[in-house]
Amino acid sequence: MANTLSPNSFKAALKREKPQIGLWLAMADPYSAEICAGSGFDWLLLDGEHSPLDLRTMLAQLQSVAPYPVHAVLRPPTGDPVLIKQMLDIGAQSLLIPMVETAEQAEMLVRATRYPPHGFRGVGAGIARAARWGRVGDYMERANDEVCLLLQVETRAGLDNLEAIAATEGVDGVFLGAADLSASLGHPGQPQHPEVMAAMEKAISTILAHGKAPGLLATDESVAQLHLGQGARFVAVGVDALLLVQATQNLARRFKPEGDVPLVEGSPY
Repeated sequence: MANTLSPNSFKAALKREKPQIGLWLAMADPYSAEICAGSGFDWLLLDGEHSPLDLRTMLAQLQSVAPYPVHAVLRPPTGDPVLIKQMLDIGAQSLLIPMVETAEQAEMLVRATRYPPHGFRGVGAGIARAARWGRVGDYMERANDEVCLLLQVETRAGLDNLEAIAATEGVDGVFLGAADLSASLGHPGQPQHPEVMAAMEKAISTILAHGKAPGLLATDESVAQLHLGQGARFVAVGVDALLLVQATQNLARRFKPEGDVPLVEGSPY
């Protein structure tokens, strides 16, 4: 058992400006997460906002993907400092916080992920998986530096304050939520509407200008490639649940072409 904290490989790759390709996990299951962990992605998003994931199932997923060369990013349902503390204590090093709209929120979230004097994260490493229950001797000294904090901007208000959010010290990246953004801009269910696409391109440029990593989810391959070309640094290109829906439905259709299950031809992402 190593007695030193493992470096955050995902954070290091973002600093090197190396694009990281990921997969969104919405099935809330450690077994399917392990299958996906061996598929060759750089990162997996464990989604606690729009799936039935809770702290226990996130822990089980972290354990199931740990043997694989893939990085787990956890998304809590909200930017609650208590949830953030718990996710860090179970071993998360990278967090994606939804619905960030102001620099004040961003500053609070930075402090929630750091131990004093740089923040107010509660000290419990001695009984936490993150420090291997006290076996990682340098955890308290290095934990702050290895946190990767990604903030999700997905409303008109967030876009209006993007400059200040991206400029916040301690923020490593800004994730652009195209689905919610399209609704906020008056085009619900149309993440590829021209106004939304233009806003995404401008936002990517703004985030890069502040030395931070832009990220997004795009299940349309051409859209994902477009945003990567614009400078996006961490891009999720699929969702486990949607991949299963599409694969199983297409298989059934080949044998039951008369079936009346509606075709899933796309997604709101």
